[in-house]
Parts: sequence; structure tokens; C-alpha cells
Amino acid sequence: MNDGYPRIHAELKGKGYTINHKKVQRLMQEMNLKCEKFVRKSRYKSYKGTVGKVAKNRLNRRFNTPYALQKAVRDVTEFKCTNDMKNYI
Repeated sequence: MNDGYPRIHAELKGKGYTINHKKVQRLMQEMNLKCEKFVRKSRYKSYKGTVGKVAKNRLNRRFNTPYALQKAVRDVTEFKCTNDMKNYI
């Protein structure tokens, strides 16, 4: 695991110290030092799981019927209005 030792090693090397990067890593582990500024954060995840109520699948993809408009279906869109009112189309 990279806990920031390459950055510390480069800084020491830039100041004129001659030290092995493995030695820097070992010393940082012994002293429990980590470079917190460069720890990667987790990516944003917008998935919230199943939200709301899922209706039963009564049609089972059987849309053909002998009667006109017997199985008329459509998607429902919700619009949020003022005063916590909702309109459905």
C-alpha cells in the first residue's frame, strides 16, 4: 500500500539526503505516518436501491387481446409542484 512514502522520499532526496525509498517506507510504517492529503476518496454512487412501491406484473408481457383497449397501459411521470403537491401524467 502506498502511504505517501514516494513523496517523502522525493522531498528528502531534493534536500540532499541519500536514503533508500524502502527505508523511508519502513520508518513511516513504524511511526504510523500516512500522507492523508493524497488518499483517494471513493467515487460518487447515486444508486439507492429499490425506492418506492413496485406494482405487480399482471400483464406478463401479454399485450394482445380480442377486445379493443382492454389492456391499455402507459408510463406515469410525477411532477413536484408547490406546497408539496404532486401532479401525475
